Amino acid sequence: MSDAPRGAFIQRDKQTYAIVPRTPLGLVAPEVLENIARVAKKYNIPIIKITSAQRLALVGLKPEIVEEVWRELGTDVGPAVEPCVHYVQACPGTTVCKFGVLDSLGLGMRLEKMLVGYELPAKAKIGVSGCPNNCGEAYVRDIGVFARKSGWTFIFGGNSGSRPRLGDVLAEKLTDDQVIELAQKCLDYYKANAKGKERTARFIERIGIDEFKKAVL
Repeated sequence: MSDAPRGAFIQRDKQTYAIVPRTPLGLVAPEVLENIARVAKKYNIPIIKITSAQRLALVGLKPEIVEEVWRELGTDVGPAVEPCVHYVQACPGTTVCKFGVLDSLGLGMRLEKMLVGYELPAKAKIGVSGCPNNCGEAYVRDIGVFARKSGWTFIFGGNSGSRPRLGDVLAEKLTDDQVIELAQKCLDYYKANAKGKERTARFIERIGIDEFKKAVL
């Protein structure tokens, strides 16, 4: 097939595509869900999949309907294959969870607005957890933060893929603003120094965590 339609990626059959509407932090308003269902019915989209990234993938689109489906959905594109920050995953935190000690949704939304789509040498994912139980999987995300009563613990270089790696703790007892600042510093340094397609986990293994800390702290 020729170049993929905007915001779509080819499927196993080499004939149909999937798209991922952007649903920040996995928060979806009723009217958005209703519209996704309406569009899926109208265009006979065979599969709607809740992904591990708290997103909804619409799978099985013929290439000729992709642009029209995007127009009717009216959402931004959720990056899925591009070398950039794909998403921010966040637990409910103090918004609703009895274990939450800090506002993971609030911090997660700030990171989402600032970093999702930010171009990098490879894809990157961010996890935010509102307590040490780590439901946002901070240790296995490229950037992860989790809350204690004393502040945020910041982790870099995690990966949950075929070569899993626990990320390294860079700093503790951070404020929201300090997390935002450090996240940008880490990604900027990684962007400037990583090899093409080199995930953060492999980057840290190559240069060493001590070298990275010197550069960003």
